[in-house]
Amino acid sequence: MTDPSVAPTPVIVPLPGAPFAGNLTLIETGEWTGWYQWEGTDPFEDATGPFYVTRDHAGIVCGFRPAAHNRNGHGNVHGGCLMTFADFSLFMLGASHGEEVNGVTVTMNCEFLAPALAGQMLIARGERTGGGRSLMFVRGMITADDHPVLNFSGAIKRFAQR
Repeated sequence: MTDPSVAPTPVIVPLPGAPFAGNLTLIETGEWTGWYQWEGTDPFEDATGPFYVTRDHAGIVCGFRPAAHNRNGHGNVHGGCLMTFADFSLFMLGASHGEEVNGVTVTMNCEFLAPALAGQMLIARGERTGGGRSLMFVRGMITADDHPVLNFSGAIKRFAQR
């Protein structure tokens, strides 16, 4: 079992700049040192998260530690919160080839596998499975303490770079 007070320390693969293009800020202190945060562009995600991302030897890793305000009436992390983290992860995993992904989610499927608790470290990993110029397909898994919590897959409709 992982220590819930410490963010996982991925083996970061050096790349030019951030792990991929986009509006990412490197975290230099605290629990998420060495990770990047995408903030200021999606007020809903900013209010739900913060969500973090980095790249290690296995690929893109997204991280989130839900707080008490992310719980549902049963004391578990709210399903909508998990789906918001999955949607964030969908775009980060979609950008795994190094480019920024501008677009919207056109479909997202989620299967809830187990509850997660406030304070647990949630990790999302996955892969970009295909697509072309206008659509991109991604799938992933969110885990808490290495136990599957949510399986997700989706399609992103890409927009031209701004």
